[in-house]
Amino acid sequence: MFSSLFRNCTIRATSRAKNVLFACKNIKYTNGARPALDSEDSQNRATSQHLPADLLSPEEQMMKDTVSRLALEKIQKHVAEMDETSTMKSEVIQELFQNGLMGIEIPAEYGGTNSSFFVSTIVIEELAKVDPSVSVFCDVQNTLVNMLFVRLGTAAQKQKYLPRLATDMVGGFCLSEAGSGSDAFALKTTAVKDGENYILNGTKVWITNAEHAGVFLVMANAKPSDGYKGITCFIVDRATEGVSVGRKENKLGIRASSTCSVSFDNVKVPADNILGEFGKGYKYAIEMLNSGRIGIAAQMLGLAQGCFNHAVDYTRERKQFGKRIFDFQGMQHQIAHVATQIQLGKVMMCNAARRHQMGLSVVKEAAMAKYFASEVATLTTSKSIEWMGGVGFTRDYPVEKYYRDCKIGTIYEGTSNIQLNTIAKCLEQERQSGN
Repeated sequence: MFSSLFRNCTIRATSRAKNVLFACKNIKYTNGARPALDSEDSQNRATSQHLPADLLSPEEQMMKDTVSRLALEKIQKHVAEMDETSTMKSEVIQELFQNGLMGIEIPAEYGGTNSSFFVSTIVIEELAKVDPSVSVFCDVQNTLVNMLFVRLGTAAQKQKYLPRLATDMVGGFCLSEAGSGSDAFALKTTAVKDGENYILNGTKVWITNAEHAGVFLVMANAKPSDGYKGITCFIVDRATEGVSVGRKENKLGIRASSTCSVSFDNVKVPADNILGEFGKGYKYAIEMLNSGRIGIAAQMLGLAQGCFNHAVDYTRERKQFGKRIFDFQGMQHQIAHVATQIQLGKVMMCNAARRHQMGLSVVKEAAMAKYFASEVATLTTSKSIEWMGGVGFTRDYPVEKYYRDCKIGTIYEGTSNIQLNTIAKCLEQERQSGN
């Protein structure tokens, strides 16, 4: 019942809303290419329309409503079991693929949904309201793996991988290593030229979706003498000899989402499997992490909203001293404060997503959105448990799971301190340029 809505994301707006103009709706990309950051067209779009960043077009609202319904009807019933067993159920993965949620920005010619980056954030947020594990499963596929293929892939690479990524193949993004977490470009994985091939050696850690991935995008240094400028992105099929996926980490939160190490032992990769340009891997990683951080902001805000909804509903039903908990002014003030923080985070995230979709720089905005959203999620989940008292501390209610799930938001795609470093660097550059 959901599939047709996702497969036709460019439907015409209803006549009732046909006069409403939305910046995101008017942006058309060819093969995923975004306009140059300094292009006149991009700047015109940024100045010609001034609409609320979080205002949705009819199509976007339809997507939001449909994903919300799918999450409640098809995913929610599996959440507790998946968390308990640390397993992503195959039927949940199948639902994501069948409804086009694993290929949101993949062009229709490759079987994708042919939608926008902003729609990706809508999907990520709505899924996170029900299960942040499912949300990040979808997030990494769309904001990292798929977009690298769409933006950088050759015609042959796109034809080989995009149809599978849109319909039945999970991808993994391999950057972090044991000795290079926040210092991502200190990686030790190497790629040595051997005729028409490269031989990869090294181990990646904390790889999301590794358990299910059929292909990995691996950042390896093909010219260590050039430092980080030797880092190159390689397409590595899971079935390639020498590739091994380690055990799943036994995590505090987002337990249904697999996190594993991936080792490469003399893995032979054809030179044709270089994604993008030789030595530009560091550049691609930075660009993708910007979009990835916006995705994590969407995940954290969805998580916060989902937890908030459960807790507030409880305060509106639970009575003490002859009235609802919600009716105590002290409680109302706390609830209002948290609601304000969630809304502020959402506006920041939507603004960053809209800017990214327009092809504008989002280094600062993405860092701010990700940092603030993870802090809001931490505040919301902690307060929700307090509002619910003892029952909030039990697994009989879902708020304790949201509490566990939110901690990763301050860690992956760059820790909160890394985001603050990035923001400060951007502010310094702005002052130097007189802005």
